[in-house]
Amino acid sequence: MDLQHLLASYDREQRIEIEYPGVRKEVCPHVVRFVRPAPGMNFILYSHLDETNVDAVIQEQIDYFSQMEQPWSWQVYDHDRPLDLKDRLMAHGLEPEDDPDAVMVLDLQAAPRALLEPVTADVRRIFQRDQLDDAVRVEERVLGEDFGWLKQRLGDHLEVPDYLSVYAAYVEGQPACTGWAYFHPNSQFDSLFGGATVPDHRQRGLYTAVLAVRVQAAISRGYRFLTVGASPMSRPIVARHGFRLLSYARAYVWKENSGL
Repeated sequence: MDLQHLLASYDREQRIEIEYPGVRKEVCPHVVRFVRPAPGMNFILYSHLDETNVDAVIQEQIDYFSQMEQPWSWQVYDHDRPLDLKDRLMAHGLEPEDDPDAVMVLDLQAAPRALLEPVTADVRRIFQRDQLDDAVRVEERVLGEDFGWLKQRLGDHLEVPDYLSVYAAYVEGQPACTGWAYFHPNSQFDSLFGGATVPDHRQRGLYTAVLAVRVQAAISRGYRFLTVGASPMSRPIVARHGFRLLSYARAYVWKENSGL
C-alpha cells in the first residue's frame, strides 16, 4: 500500500469531493467549506495554500463566517501546507481543539482474519431513531459529556438510504459498546466513528466485535479502504488489526462570534 498515493486519494475523495446530507458545500479557490443549518458548527475541511496567500485566506474565512452566529472550525492535517498553517491559524485567533486524531487506514483486501470471522458477541444494528438512545448512553458514559445532539444527527442520517449503519454491543441486555460507519457514495473509503466501550466491559473483545461487523459491512458493499480518526486509546487497538497511520488531523476552532 503506497501511503503517499493513498493520502492523495483520501484528500480528493474525503476532503474535496465529499458531500454531506443537509450541509451546503462551498468550493472556493483556496478552501472547501461546509455550512450547516444553525446552530450547527460550520467547517473548512480542505485548504490549498502557500506562504504568499495563507494569511489573507485565513482572514477571508474569518470575515465570511463572522457573518453567522455559529462556531466554525478549520480541519488541519499534518501534511497540509504551508507547514506553519497551525501557527498561522492560532495567530489569527483560532484555538486547537483537544488532541490530534490519528487518521488510520485499513486496506480491506488485506483485512486480518480476526475481523472476517462471524461475530459471536451480542452486536445489534440500530435501524430506528428511538433506538439511538443506547448508542448515546455509551458515548456519554465513556466521555462524560452530553451527547444529546448525537441522536438528532445520527437519526437524520439514518433516514438517508444506504448512508449510515449504527451498531451497539450488549452485555446482559445493556449497551456496552457502540460504533457506526458512513458509506460515502462515489468513494473507495468507508469512514468509522464512535468506537467506545464503557469501562466496566473493556478487555472483553466488544470493541473488536463492533469493528468486525463494520469491516464486514464495508466489504459487502464493495469498499476498498476503511478510515478512522483514532484517539490515543483506540489507536493501538486498530493498529493491531492492520490499520496504518495515514496522517494526523486536528480541528482549530473560532469561537468569538458564537458565544461559546
